[in-house]
Amino acid sequence: MSKLKVGVIGTGHMGQYHVNVIVNIAQAEVTGCFDADPNRLAEISKRFDIPGFRDIDELIEKSDALIIAVPTVYHYEIAKKCLERGKHVLVEKPMTETVEQARELVELAEKKNLVLQVGHVERFNGAVMELKKVVERPFLIEARRLSPFNPRIADVGVVLDLMIHDLDIVTNLIGDEIRSVSAAGTSAFTRHEDVAAAVLQFESGCVANISASRATQNKIRTLTITQEKAYIILDFATQDIDIHRMASQAYLMTREELKYRQESFVEKIFVHKDNPLRQEHLHFLACITGEQEPIVPGYKDVRTLEIAHSILKQIHG
Repeated sequence: MSKLKVGVIGTGHMGQYHVNVIVNIAQAEVTGCFDADPNRLAEISKRFDIPGFRDIDELIEKSDALIIAVPTVYHYEIAKKCLERGKHVLVEKPMTETVEQARELVELAEKKNLVLQVGHVERFNGAVMELKKVVERPFLIEARRLSPFNPRIADVGVVLDLMIHDLDIVTNLIGDEIRSVSAAGTSAFTRHEDVAAAVLQFESGCVANISASRATQNKIRTLTITQEKAYIILDFATQDIDIHRMASQAYLMTREELKYRQESFVEKIFVHKDNPLRQEHLHFLACITGEQEPIVPGYKDVRTLEIAHSILKQIHG
């Protein structure tokens, strides 16, 4: 089988990771890369020994598929250009600045029978993929995605930068309609929101409490789920899942005090751990060749962006 020709548009912080992964995938032939900064382009081209294109149209023309890792403001314009020319697209999250733009790209990809995948890399975290096997009718989900401030992200706030990962995971995990969304947030270092919290109520009754921060002096990436007879803890950093199951509980009263005792056991789920970005690329290529179906269809990507914008509207008015 001939290799798919893949080009990378944008070689900044995330773009260089994409290049580093795709050059080591046997199913792909890296056509080259493009960056608006000629110095950055030359650096990445030399480091990975791939062609550097000064003309984005030339790179698109020579590729079967494009990975787009430019600032969010350019996602729509470049992704649309690629799709219109019959090229498959993997675009970093958020897909676009607006819901209308995202919906247009999804419809265009469907019309032309092309793969349009959004770079929600956490979908391919081994623990997230295993999570679907153990979650059953949850009551409460709590997601925390907190980190120190990084000045490299300046074009979007924490909702579209970090929280959108958990919105994507939680909504696809529950697979139910949302009854209500409430949110609040504040800025700390940028003109955007740097801290945000949202509560999602699903038709099933499940409540999801999602918080995100890029103003916290410690990096935390956790997801906890409360369901009948189990409390599930997922650590994104270690790709570990622990399930706490209660064995017994009792109150013990003495003359001095009332004590509560709980006995439980912890079940550790085996997780196949791999580079999530590599898994994302492999899935993208497999969808192009027809070996796999997208794990999340385009209309659900649009829905996730709609929820994110609903949260932004409540935060900023």
